[in-house]
Amino acid sequence: MFKEETVYTLAKNLIIFLTINLLLANSLSLSGNGDGTWNVGYISDADIGGFQFDVEGASVNEASGGDATANGFMISASSTTVLGFSLTGGAIPTGEGTLLVLDLDGEPTSLSSIVVSDQMGNQIDFTYEESSSDVLGCTDSLACNYNDEA
Repeated sequence: MFKEETVYTLAKNLIIFLTINLLLANSLSLSGNGDGTWNVGYISDADIGGFQFDVEGASVNEASGGDATANGFMISASSTTVLGFSLTGGAIPTGEGTLLVLDLDGEPTSLSSIVVSDQMGNQIDFTYEESSSDVLGCTDSLACNYNDEA
């Protein structure tokens, strides 16, 4: 019915498609600066017109800076929730970077209740992605990216 080569090509294309979607998924992450502040990183395949999320495991003192401030966003924070949007219709361009910097009491465990929208208010699906360790590679000694400290 199908040639073996056609099935192989379809399977290969499906794997590539799924891998790209997993690697380039819209996400927020946290990385500590060592001074009580934490960068909220983002990867987005669409312009960001607004965002809101809760910080788990720590209390928010202040939220500021990053690409949100650079693009004219108004940022507001309670002890658990951070909200940012533009009053002028501005947006954070597609791509990746530091969304903003959080000044926290405690060490955050994650971000939850993430809501991100484009300039028209349409939801953009985002997830929280735990930051990976600074040590890259794997512990398989036969792998091309072997690192015994990974």
